[in-house]
Amino acid sequence: MANIRIINAHILDVVQGSLLPKQCLLIKDGLIEAVGNDLPEEPVDMTLDAAGRVVMPGLCDAHVHITAGTPDFVALRHWPPSYVTAHAKHILEGMLMRGFTTVRDAGGADFGYAQAIEEGLLTGPRLLFCGHALSQTGGHGDMRLPGDNQTDHCFCCAGLGKVCDGVAEVRKACRDEIRKGAHQIKLMVSGGVASPTDRIDSTQFAEDEIRAAVEETEAANIYVMAHAYTNRAIKRALEAGVRSIEHGNLIESDGIELLKKKGAFLVPTLSTYDQLALRGVEAGMPEALQKKVYSVLDAGLQALEAAWLADANIVFGTDLLGSMHDAQLKEFAIRGEIIPPDELIRSATVKAAELFNLSGQIGVLAKGYRADLLIVDGNPLDDPGVLQQPEKYLKLIMKDGRIYKNQL
Repeated sequence: MANIRIINAHILDVVQGSLLPKQCLLIKDGLIEAVGNDLPEEPVDMTLDAAGRVVMPGLCDAHVHITAGTPDFVALRHWPPSYVTAHAKHILEGMLMRGFTTVRDAGGADFGYAQAIEEGLLTGPRLLFCGHALSQTGGHGDMRLPGDNQTDHCFCCAGLGKVCDGVAEVRKACRDEIRKGAHQIKLMVSGGVASPTDRIDSTQFAEDEIRAAVEETEAANIYVMAHAYTNRAIKRALEAGVRSIEHGNLIESDGIELLKKKGAFLVPTLSTYDQLALRGVEAGMPEALQKKVYSVLDAGLQALEAAWLADANIVFGTDLLGSMHDAQLKEFAIRGEIIPPDELIRSATVKAAELFNLSGQIGVLAKGYRADLLIVDGNPLDDPGVLQQPEKYLKLIMKDGRIYKNQL
């Protein structure tokens, strides 16, 4: 691994929301060794001249599905794992080339993908996985059609979820995903758009089942992320100890206050509803399921605004599926209608790191942190649009000190 010096850099301090001019960075063994404007000269393998461009931390996406090569999860159940992996390869490479150096998978990815990325067999962001998302029978992770009487579910194969009912089955399912290396456990605690037999406004899993999952993750020093739309489902999950609410489109003021009280995080995923409404059927989603999008589409922006005004913990996420992954950076544009640029960037860097329990490792350019960084033309604090056109403005991508794009 090369030792690298970056000179003539304007470093984006994401915590303060400001630029530090005329800085240098020294990178050794994949970590940031030093940052400053007067670093001592020492031998390096490579010197990169940022030429006054902005150097910022790599981006984080807290809600992805790298195995979702199609938005039709019923069909995905029947894809061979080899075919799923071929799609995942393309999805992962696209994410990294957009500047995402860490992503959190919300169902489908496993130890094999994370290890393949670590070993360089696949090119992509650092991957935090949950294995299969856990669902009750007939819940958002149960992709059987109403007339499907199959009982074994075949969720050891490709697909999003694993069905478990009752406290004992939930505990066993959590323990099995933890055994397989899960960084977090995903629960489906309300209805969803892509599932064929549930309603958006349903609550899922009994409270004792949710608490059992939380207990198992706390024992393993990880946490639960929960798919939830309605305020009722969100409050049940938060009271049980869930750390991260995914989507949250129908959250209300008391749900936001409870989120703050519990120190939990909200991960809106507005770009996926935008894209499902625009091209979901074209991308392969069954028309009957695509219609469910409209029950949460407009509410998502309202929920984001309410959470932002209440100073809740908000983290960047997208939840895109199939060919719609190419809209990943549009999430910045949608949220930018409400949230200022410095907070947008924090949500995809330091706030995400806090949620992931990786504070001190990623999200900031400082001594001892992983060398995940981007060099961009233009100042994202003035114009977040520079982050949305990577082919034009993103000049260098580095993850763990390795360079994946260099157009300096």
